[in-house]
Amino acid sequence: MGKSNEIFQRFEKKYLLNEEQYEALQFRMKDYMMADNYGLHTICNVYYDTNNYELIRTSIEKPPYKEKLRIRSYGIPKENDKTFIEVKKKYDGIVYKRRIQLSLKDARNYLEHGIKPEKDSQILREIDYFMNFYCPVKQMYIAYDRIAMFGLEDDSIRITFDRNIRSREYDLDLGNGDYGELLLDKGSILMEVKVAGAYPLWMVDILSGLKIYPTSFSKYGTIYKQKLQEKRNDKICLPA
Repeated sequence: MGKSNEIFQRFEKKYLLNEEQYEALQFRMKDYMMADNYGLHTICNVYYDTNNYELIRTSIEKPPYKEKLRIRSYGIPKENDKTFIEVKKKYDGIVYKRRIQLSLKDARNYLEHGIKPEKDSQILREIDYFMNFYCPVKQMYIAYDRIAMFGLEDDSIRITFDRNIRSREYDLDLGNGDYGELLLDKGSILMEVKVAGAYPLWMVDILSGLKIYPTSFSKYGTIYKQKLQEKRNDKICLPA
């Protein structure tokens, strides 16, 4: 399955798994979920924020409404390969995502130089508003290796498993490789369950039986907090 939707609206919950939990979960879900056609693939993102990181600082405070902007590619793109500019919003527990597809070159020209693409759409106007309101700049690169699954009876149910989450705060271009510092210990896996409504009963039973519980986890937010703490520690260790 490989849908290329431009608009998403769903509930999302995250879970941190170890390898043993992951293997047990895969075994128990085999009658309900199937991996999509992409198999194991790499997702690359550059997150945009204000100069003082207003968007992620606000997000960490867990307000009822928050939003973020990123450019995403599947694998390392060349200049004319497709990328997606995404505005992701969360309100009252529901995630709303809007995205447009552009080549890496056109996306870069738009986000960094204000050169708008020829096509027009409501989604592009929403991104325009975001850009004009926040004046965001590139702040962080995050990549990870993902397996995505969908429900056999209800393909709106999506579960993703992300490994090797890595990041950098320099060389912020999707075309420059997917290297970076690892966020989690090797063997740790971030699972995201994405549903339009309530969890199906079989999923509740499986997660409960394996003692897998949701956690509050943001890739961008966690990395930002780690970097902030490192900077604070550096200041404390400075000689008088």
